[in-house]
Amino acid sequence: MRSSKSRGAALLLSLWALFLLAALVMSWALNIDSRLNLSGSENRILEAQAMAASGAEVAIAPTIKPNSPNLQGKFGPRQSYSARITGEGGRLNLNWLVAGENPVRIEMLRQYLEVKGIDLNERDRMIDCLLDWVDPDDLVRLNGAEAGEGYQPANALLVRIDELKKVKGWETFTSAPGWDDELTVNSTGPVDMAWAPRDVLRALPGFTDAMVERFLQLRAGPDGKDGTADDTIFKNLDEIRSALGLSPEQFRELSPFISFNDSVLRVVSTGRSGDITRVIQLVFRRAGTTPQLITWKEF
Repeated sequence: MRSSKSRGAALLLSLWALFLLAALVMSWALNIDSRLNLSGSENRILEAQAMAASGAEVAIAPTIKPNSPNLQGKFGPRQSYSARITGEGGRLNLNWLVAGENPVRIEMLRQYLEVKGIDLNERDRMIDCLLDWVDPDDLVRLNGAEAGEGYQPANALLVRIDELKKVKGWETFTSAPGWDDELTVNSTGPVDMAWAPRDVLRALPGFTDAMVERFLQLRAGPDGKDGTADDTIFKNLDEIRSALGLSPEQFRELSPFISFNDSVLRVVSTGRSGDITRVIQLVFRRAGTTPQLITWKEF
């Protein structure tokens, strides 16, 4: 009887040992699987970043145009990139608008804010506060703001567009999604007619909605998209004048505020590896054979 009990206890101990061993093996296997999944995810992130960088490198090459097929690339079934080039000059350059306090340029900013649905009093405050932010003195404009408790204007032009978030009066505007889609501080200055979107064109002096719509349709071509193969190719500003239906005299009044094919461009390159996506956004100046990088952001 005692021998039978001993064998039973030994069997229970063996079973318990096997149970513990199985639990340890399962825990080890789960840990290894978790590490492999983590390693695979990290590898895909690196691959997606590499794909985005590849698209960016292709886009800044001197020979690449906005409608080039080389802006799309695929490597096997999992890795790919897609890059888009747009003209930075199509955005409103805030520094150019406020520098020197040119009344026509200031009116362009006022008109743009009106197009965006900003009411008169708010527009006046936003513009005066921005002028107080960039000017070198401490004199407060009627609707502006100079240094005070917890607030210190830079007394210099904007270094980057995100700095606008610090300017009084602009809090609501800069909290909206996509608020900076049509603004910049990196272009040459005058509005690039090859890339300006609808609301930027509507801010130009003398432009009517009918003129804007006619020009946009002609510029984009049958597919209605800028930067594609069917776009109307303008060779110079005079061809744009004809497209707008302006007389030479009318165009001379407009010419200080517009440009054509600004050398500063923006690239947004999206890289993918499996279900992982990474984005690189850069602004560069195309000058000769060597691009000059202005900004680089990774998301």
